[in-house]
Amino acid sequence: MRLGVGIGWRPEIADAVEALEGVEWVEAVAENLCADHLPDSLVRLRARGVTVVPHGVALGLGGAERPDPRRLADLAARVELLGAPLVTEHVAFVRAGGPVTGSSALEAGHLLPVPRTWDALDVLCENVRIAQDALPVPLALENIAALVNWPDEELTEGQFLAELVERTGVRLLIDVANLHTNHVNRGEDPATALDELPVEAIAYVHVAGGVEKDGVWHDTHAHPVTAPVLDVLAELRSRVDPPGVLLERDDDFPPAEELAGELAMIRGTLEAARRTVRTNTPARTAAAGTGATTAGARDPLAGARERLAGAQSGLLASLVAGAPAPAGFDADRLGVQSRALAAKRAGIVAKVAPELPEILGAGYRAAFLRYAEGRAPASGYRRDALAFAEYLLVAGEPADDAARLRLTHWWQERAGARPPRRTTRFVRAARAALATSTTALRASSGGNR
Repeated sequence: MRLGVGIGWRPEIADAVEALEGVEWVEAVAENLCADHLPDSLVRLRARGVTVVPHGVALGLGGAERPDPRRLADLAARVELLGAPLVTEHVAFVRAGGPVTGSSALEAGHLLPVPRTWDALDVLCENVRIAQDALPVPLALENIAALVNWPDEELTEGQFLAELVERTGVRLLIDVANLHTNHVNRGEDPATALDELPVEAIAYVHVAGGVEKDGVWHDTHAHPVTAPVLDVLAELRSRVDPPGVLLERDDDFPPAEELAGELAMIRGTLEAARRTVRTNTPARTAAAGTGATTAGARDPLAGARERLAGAQSGLLASLVAGAPAPAGFDADRLGVQSRALAAKRAGIVAKVAPELPEILGAGYRAAFLRYAEGRAPASGYRRDALAFAEYLLVAGEPADDAARLRLTHWWQERAGARPPRRTTRFVRAARAALATSTTALRASSGGNR
């Protein structure tokens, strides 16, 4: 169906979105919506005939394990609540470890790239089919931005996504900002990726802002859309007329006039590119390989899932739990990604527990980054906030007596009568270090073909 030009709906800009002229549809993060009722703003938008598409971020379809039936059911419930014509997710993994690797389960709190290998493709395709069977509307998957390259990849991004579409019939959500990000960070040409993509499978397109620091492009969704990203949008429009294009903004929200200006730039880019549509787009290059699974086997993907699990667990342990960089990875680039994840984690904890930055003041961020170094996220950001407060109190921080008393009271109200003793902290730290080393050891004995 035709969607037109839209914008990502977020609670912080709900009023602005409702007031913007020419917004034909919106996208809402599925996990931020309740399963049984909608925010009033979305109710009003739907009453005006504005289509609302749920955008999932937590399935982890590119992970080694099969999709969680509960997460699928939750996503399906939000689709039904919104009366949405389709639902979207990502080609990414967001967690690793657990029973399949015999190591601690780890959450990334971020979308991480899937290795472009036949093993990973086989697993992804089966996971997508499981998701398609559980969802009441068509599914579209988004390409993600990445700071790191997997070693020994066997397909380009365009080939990988083309194979995925061919095998599953899934639709694509192409993020042109992510194509630009991968151009800067991984040297991948956006035009080549577009040439290899099955552009006829595109359901809609994302456009978002970012910023470059020290030669690394950060896909922040918190900065204005840049000219290079609009250039990639023009490249895409010269090949196909996408059913929908959407502006994403997730943080540092500007005034409504700036959002309107960015929407106008997107419309102008689409119109200018429409007049220069290509008539001889290069043929897509067929990927070579033997990725088909063996028919009739009891569990044809058991080996592929095990290999993928080991590889992803090793990478995630390095990024969030202080484990060594897996073989073949750029340790410096992993460090950049690790610090970016910790900074994102600090920002989210500050939102779910705003009292902490209020108590700690300007020292909040530095203190949290010290805490996060080598410590995997707790199960949920609220638990992470409690663990952070516990870490500070056991260490006798903050130095200011009044601030430490406030932090103690905050912790007591949510966790218990008093912070754990120093001995308890040492025991917990030893257990965490043992779990991390076990994960790294198992990962180093696994692999990724």
